[in-house]
Amino acid sequence: MRTTKTRLADGRELVYYDHDDSPPRTARDRRELPPRPAGSDLRHDPFLDAWVMVAAYRQERTFFPSPEECPLCPSGEGRPTEIPESDYDVVVFENRFPALAGDEPTRVGADAPAAPGAFPGLLASRHSAGRCEVVCYSPRHEASLVELSSDDVGLVLAAWVDRTARLSEIPGVEQVFCFENRGSEVGVTLQHPHGQIYAYPFVTPRTSRALQAATAYHRRTGRNLYDDVLAAERVAGERVVAENGSWTAFVPHAARWPYEVHLYPNRRVADLAALGARERDDFAPIYRDLLARFDRLFGLRTPYMSAWHQAPVREGRDALALHLELFTVMRSAGRLKYLASSESAMDAFANDVVPEAAAEKLRALAP
Repeated sequence: MRTTKTRLADGRELVYYDHDDSPPRTARDRRELPPRPAGSDLRHDPFLDAWVMVAAYRQERTFFPSPEECPLCPSGEGRPTEIPESDYDVVVFENRFPALAGDEPTRVGADAPAAPGAFPGLLASRHSAGRCEVVCYSPRHEASLVELSSDDVGLVLAAWVDRTARLSEIPGVEQVFCFENRGSEVGVTLQHPHGQIYAYPFVTPRTSRALQAATAYHRRTGRNLYDDVLAAERVAGERVVAENGSWTAFVPHAARWPYEVHLYPNRRVADLAALGARERDDFAPIYRDLLARFDRLFGLRTPYMSAWHQAPVREGRDALALHLELFTVMRSAGRLKYLASSESAMDAFANDVVPEAAAEKLRALAP
């Protein structure tokens, strides 16, 4: 892999990740762009002890452009885009409309400055930074990750690995989250094949809850929760969908989504940067296999969310385990799983598909 770093016209960083035999990347961004956003705000929710990102400038972000106006395609004659080159393999750049933006972040906590008044500690807010990046998987507008070769998916993984390492080094970044949303059904407004990376200046609520559960389990048993869940699923076998020498994919026992698969490396590691060479080589074939099964579920390009869960940068490194969670918002052909009041207001999920039945159906959809 060869990397080439450059800057866009407004100063945002862009990195090309290329196969060794790809041509050099030398094109410059000659657009005239407005200044970058000054930054976003963080507001503390005292009821859930969680931070909410507020970035009003995101209302102006690109919304369902035509293929001819796609900002993630390579630049062409008279048509400059976010990628100055006329071709690329994989490219990562800072989001023009980020949820987190500004100067280098400082770690945030519940002691952030509060608005003046008679209730100290409440209504806390602060300017924040962090970073949001876009990962373009292919220069082909109509492509999808599942349609790429294993070598190309391996290059995407290499970019995730490198960005995880680089973003974790930024002072104040507490957690790195790599993810992909595919399909307008999950809110995607840019159809070009891409994912995103968030570098948070706080530990997210979901990860905080997972760390609490893992810590409590270790206190009770002296063992690691993730090791034991993976071992239990492999022994039970009825929810395992696919596996190879380095990875195991299974529908979780308490799946919240009708079709949901978790993909674990068989060796527990804290984050993507800790994966070994064999684990990286074995990832692309099994991930492409899973994505292909999802597309066969309903005979269409199934909308999905794909989320890498990594340990925070500075805590929980021995308690949590890297894994990927892949799920679709569809519950059957033509029917979506809507997050209604119980799920949205109470975070209490009801699943219409028995996890063992979902696993059996996904196993039957092998290539």
